[in-house]
Amino acid sequence: MNELILSERMPVLAMRGLVLFPQATMHFDVGREKSVRALEAAMNADQHIFLVTQKEIEQDDPGFGDLYEIGTVAHVLQVLKIPGDTVRVLVQGEYRARATQMLQTAPCMMARVESIPEEETPSITPRTEALLRQAIELFGEYAELSQRPMQDIMLHLLSEKDPGSAADMTAQAASYDYKEKMRVLSQLAPVRRLETANRLLARELEVLRLEAQLQEKTQQSIDKGQRDYYLREQLKVIRGELGENDEDAEIDEYREKIEKLHLPQEADEKLHKELQRLEKQPYGSAEASVIRNYLDVALELPWNTRTRERTDIRIARRILDEDHFGLEKVKERILEILAVRQLAPEQPGQIICLIGPPGVGKTSIAMSVARALNRKLARISLGGVHDEAEIRGHRKTYIGAMPGRILTAMQQAGTHNPLLLLDEIDKLGSDYRGDPSSALLEVLDAEQNATFRDNFLEIPFDLSECMFITTANTADTIPRPLLDRMEVIELGSYTDEEKRSIARDHLLPRQLAKNGLKKSQVRVTDDALREIIRCYTRESGVRNLERKLGELCRKCAVQLLSDEAPRRVTVTGTNLESFLGPRRILPDKLPETDPIGLVTGLAWTSVGGETLEVECNVMDGSGKLILTGNLGDVMKESVQAAVSYLRTRAEQLHIPSDFYKTRDIHVHFPEGAVPKDGPSAGIAVCTALASALSGTPVRRDIAMTGEISIRGRVLPIGGLKEKTMAALRHGVKTVIIPHENEKDLQEIDQTVRRALNFLLVDHADAVLDAALVRPVQEEPAVRKTTERVLPVAQHDTAQPNQGIRQ
Repeated sequence: MNELILSERMPVLAMRGLVLFPQATMHFDVGREKSVRALEAAMNADQHIFLVTQKEIEQDDPGFGDLYEIGTVAHVLQVLKIPGDTVRVLVQGEYRARATQMLQTAPCMMARVESIPEEETPSITPRTEALLRQAIELFGEYAELSQRPMQDIMLHLLSEKDPGSAADMTAQAASYDYKEKMRVLSQLAPVRRLETANRLLARELEVLRLEAQLQEKTQQSIDKGQRDYYLREQLKVIRGELGENDEDAEIDEYREKIEKLHLPQEADEKLHKELQRLEKQPYGSAEASVIRNYLDVALELPWNTRTRERTDIRIARRILDEDHFGLEKVKERILEILAVRQLAPEQPGQIICLIGPPGVGKTSIAMSVARALNRKLARISLGGVHDEAEIRGHRKTYIGAMPGRILTAMQQAGTHNPLLLLDEIDKLGSDYRGDPSSALLEVLDAEQNATFRDNFLEIPFDLSECMFITTANTADTIPRPLLDRMEVIELGSYTDEEKRSIARDHLLPRQLAKNGLKKSQVRVTDDALREIIRCYTRESGVRNLERKLGELCRKCAVQLLSDEAPRRVTVTGTNLESFLGPRRILPDKLPETDPIGLVTGLAWTSVGGETLEVECNVMDGSGKLILTGNLGDVMKESVQAAVSYLRTRAEQLHIPSDFYKTRDIHVHFPEGAVPKDGPSAGIAVCTALASALSGTPVRRDIAMTGEISIRGRVLPIGGLKEKTMAALRHGVKTVIIPHENEKDLQEIDQTVRRALNFLLVDHADAVLDAALVRPVQEEPAVRKTTERVLPVAQHDTAQPNQGIRQ
């Protein structure tokens, strides 16, 4: 080996991304101040400089530890200043070296540098010869693929017998990364260095081959594009002669829109196919108009546009409380759904069905949910829809074809994840044109709606990210398969106090603003609001209440603008009639005495609960049963069941045993113009018949609801919440309900529960003993276990059950 060559001081220049090998010549630009100072120091000395590569390119001021250990001592051949404070330098590498000690870092780096002797080259062995030939072959192919002038290097390589020098030449000429070149520079064994250089050069060849293939494909694509462009330009000239220039621009616009959407493969192929058909159509043809309409609809759909969903429960709770008073259970259920969406956003959303009377806020709740979730809202009214094509759309072969309401709503929402509100789903119709409720089965099924196919669009559209909320007044008319896909949330009627709070906090301020009034100009007392609720509106919701408040605001506006205009209008319970006229609904009054053959029943309607009087007269006759009052089949059967039961209990109830032969019975339900049907009037009919047949009065402060069987069993009913509110309005004190409806008492408003006594019964004997006012000496005909007055602790009743015999 050669002896080490020591150098006392030598300037150091850190190179970024460059490596210089011994015996190689290279030029590069120098811009950093330290590097320029190092060049000046070298030129002022013996023109030798130590060139070493820095490990990270982005470092602008590297230190001693940021440089590779091994570099190259080079001789500076030429220094040329160019504009921009940059120096271009030409150097020639002489030998490998390493910096053993950093002497200074400013104004330039100076280090003690010692050379690294080359290991002695062994005699040429077959393996060395093979490596040299491989280097020549690889470098020749590399020179050909890189298309750079390398004839001089190739000539030197052909005559080179030293494997170390051959490795340095190929590594210097190759264009692979500086870190790979440092592996070659750091390898001191000549044969191993050549192996490393050949391996890196082979890998670089693979990269160059791939680049060549990609470039060839790109060139072919460009050639085809140029050919297509040339043909299109010719076609444009031809169409220009025919006056059809606009069509080509339209085709290009459609194509550009399709490419920007990045559609799924099936949709992309379908739209491109339709576009090709459009290109072949004559200008102005009917088929071209159909295809244009199809493409316009398909491209306007929100395929990839989404709004960022907000699932913060605190914000949702605040929004729901701001928009709605009461409805606590409904709000809690909606917050549960939002909590699940926050914890498991990848799960398909639940489909909610809000069922309740008109005016209780079903649609406004859906709007509040959309606002809470930060989703776009699209409303679809299904009332009276009886054509399946309204949901799935028409096939585009028909004249005037258009997509269904679902895709139209998506188009209006302009986002892929809106909240779709399907209003009045219980009022869907069906005829010979199909059943729209069956078409909705696919839309409202989380397993199917990810590939919903509209008849017009003919390609799948993903509805799985949509949130569906449906509304209905009753679940009875919703088809069972459709109802099974939805989670039902029931909205009950509002109590009078809830209506007062809603009117004071929400409806009245809205109507004042709507009619141009300020809060300081109109004052409506709570007594006036209660009078409006009780005597001018009787409904489950607050829709008519808002109309009356609007009418009141208009009257106040007229008064404020009159000649003797007051500064402020105050509406109280005493002067309310001067604004709204006479009271339309008078408070219900109980009879002054206990009547015979007259019982107050309770009924449920789609607009809330109602009291239902049952009248019964008994006359001499031949056993005829007369039923009047526009009754349905179910109520007629309830009357017949009550008669059958009374015949079996005639002796115990002190009823003539042959009344069904010698008496004519007339059962009447007043307001005969109103259709009535349902089983819940069974015990009321039975009580009225027993009272009329036995001449026993019925307590005037009692109301009842329940179905009766021919053996006297009292069966459960529905709509208890609405029925109890009707009983409270009527002024009754006690309500008889089936024993099996005890669980439903938890749903009743606290105000109603505190004002009423509830008597739970499971047999008609208990009903008769509680409702009929018998003489004191008369023994009841009831088993003691069949009636139970709900304890005060269960329903918060402040007053005892008066007049009920225990």
